[in-house]
Amino acid sequence: MTASSPAQEVSILPALALALTNHPRASLQELAKAIGISKATLYRFSRTREDLVARLLAHSMQTMSAALAQARLQEDHPLQALQRLTALNLEQREFVGFLTYYWKEVDAAVDESAHWDEQLDAFFLRGQQQGVFRIDFSAAALAEIWISTLLGLADAERRGRVARAELASLVERAFLQGSQAQRPDLPHLPPN
Repeated sequence: MTASSPAQEVSILPALALALTNHPRASLQELAKAIGISKATLYRFSRTREDLVARLLAHSMQTMSAALAQARLQEDHPLQALQRLTALNLEQREFVGFLTYYWKEVDAAVDESAHWDEQLDAFFLRGQQQGVFRIDFSAAALAEIWISTLLGLADAERRGRVARAELASLVERAFLQGSQAQRPDLPHLPPN
């Protein structure tokens, strides 16, 4: 039996992540057909569906950790870092979507979400301290709002509800400006 090469693995991982997100109950044969490879090729890559999910979870988490590191959240101006973080996550949208659908299967031993939360919270707090982000929400709330906006719009793009073009800009504008039109004649909600 021939093992798959690292280049082959890298090329089929995004397709497999998307196929499992779109068809969560698919068999290995159905997944192979969905991404245009033989079942034998997929079997060489992963012998069971459970192994495939575990492998994709580990790769997805590594990918998201790398995106956080590459965004340089504590180095550049917060808006530049946010733009880079959004773009990096959208470049890996298949893995972002996969994690969204399979998060419950992440083993506590590889759960990096607390580390991700800490990094995002520190980033948004730094942005608040610099006057870039609003201070009437906690840094944790801003992190959750950004994550939810990113995940929701990436999933909407996957389902064909929003266009891929300008998706990063849409995420940024929706997060930074909200959804209320910027018109002086519109009433603003009073603070609670």
